[in-house]
Amino acid sequence: MFGHMGEMWIKSFQEEFDGFLHWSTGEAALRRMASDYTEDLVFMPDVVVEPQSTIEVQQVLKWAHAHDVPVTPAGAMTGLSGGALPVQGGISLSSCRMNRIVAIDELNHQVIVEPGVIVQELQEAVQEKSLFYAVDPASRGSCTIGGNLAENSGGPRAVKYGVTKDWVLNLQVVLMDGTVIETGANTLKNSTGYNLTSLMVGSEGTLGYITQATLKLLPWPRHNALMLVPFSSASLACRAVSEIFIAGAQPSALEFMERSAITLAMEHEGLDATELDPQVAAHLLIEVDGFEPDSLMPQLERIYAVLSRIGSGDPLMAEDDAAKEKLWRLRRIVGEAVKSKCPYKEEDTVVPRGRLPELLEAVKRIGTEFGFESICYGHAGDGNLHVNILKDGVTDEFWETELSVAVREIFKVVRALGGTLSGEHGIGWVQKPYMDLAFSKESIQLQLNIKSVFDPKNLLNPLKIWPSVDSKI
Repeated sequence: MFGHMGEMWIKSFQEEFDGFLHWSTGEAALRRMASDYTEDLVFMPDVVVEPQSTIEVQQVLKWAHAHDVPVTPAGAMTGLSGGALPVQGGISLSSCRMNRIVAIDELNHQVIVEPGVIVQELQEAVQEKSLFYAVDPASRGSCTIGGNLAENSGGPRAVKYGVTKDWVLNLQVVLMDGTVIETGANTLKNSTGYNLTSLMVGSEGTLGYITQATLKLLPWPRHNALMLVPFSSASLACRAVSEIFIAGAQPSALEFMERSAITLAMEHEGLDATELDPQVAAHLLIEVDGFEPDSLMPQLERIYAVLSRIGSGDPLMAEDDAAKEKLWRLRRIVGEAVKSKCPYKEEDTVVPRGRLPELLEAVKRIGTEFGFESICYGHAGDGNLHVNILKDGVTDEFWETELSVAVREIFKVVRALGGTLSGEHGIGWVQKPYMDLAFSKESIQLQLNIKSVFDPKNLLNPLKIWPSVDSKI
């Protein structure tokens, strides 16, 4: 925070923008933008600004650049790495009022959206025209397109349809000095110049503020089938994942939940978790989709042949849409259920999916060595394992000092298995101490140089991703 200096620039900001820009210094507004879903972190901004257009974003950034005021892009505040936390105060620049679906282009299977559009609302809008936007985070009912672009979000259907970057054709971006650029073209192919679109997606709001995105769409595969498959060991469930793909199957979603994850989710929903077979250690939630209902059963038969050979239990088939929604609900609320149990720290690990059994075994071994319990689940089809480390049973001293050592050990294993630090949650504020495991000094310096080209004063989402970037404020 800026103290008396903050009061001086806030007065200047008010004189510049009062009367034609939505902004607030009220306690409720500031607290709304001070926390996301990352642990229990709180960083208060000095001002919350809610622009309604690219021009308003341009005016705010140009003013902030001239007055050396940090700006943190923000959306629905559903992030899990602290990427939208205003760690230096300043301006929290919210996309909540930039929430229009500008155009759905049925001829070219494209949609133009503003960053504040809720993902589920976009999915439902294009489905009305028999089109499909597949990026499907657990928080799809509240998270925004802008946040998904910032973190390169994935979700269950990434295994078949890819992550956010695979759906982006072009972006309109405002740079910190107020310059407005387009990063690409509204075409399926583009070999013209550097790929600024891919650079911007996943940059966590550190390079520019996205005000509009052109996304590609597909025809909607409106039919799907879903089954929950039990396993006697979590390692066996993880091993089954690669075997499914080796057999030539292509599920539209393939999710892993160890027993503790589904038990907590059931209890959180008020369901009787004692109904679970005591011999079951883990489940795979497997979905297939298609354009015709007759296409589903052959896919399921191919997958079940693999599972039966490996030694899974009998699958539970979702008989109708209500049963499907019930199973998906259990998967989507695991993180929420864990958080309701006790404080926790989530690591978003990802490895080549064939190494998933080794990763899970290493996480449990490290937990035993350091004395903590973990609950693991995630997008097994693309090797993305969410590791929830529980605070229950450990001391405050361990949580504050030794936990980071344990997390580093987990990430060392991840890197040794050919993986990396984050599959979809981003680095943000909490994961940056481990970036030396992912990149050499030279590679980190190159990326810092890129940051300085876009934001030479280091005012845009400062102190995120890179541990060696110091504030200029």
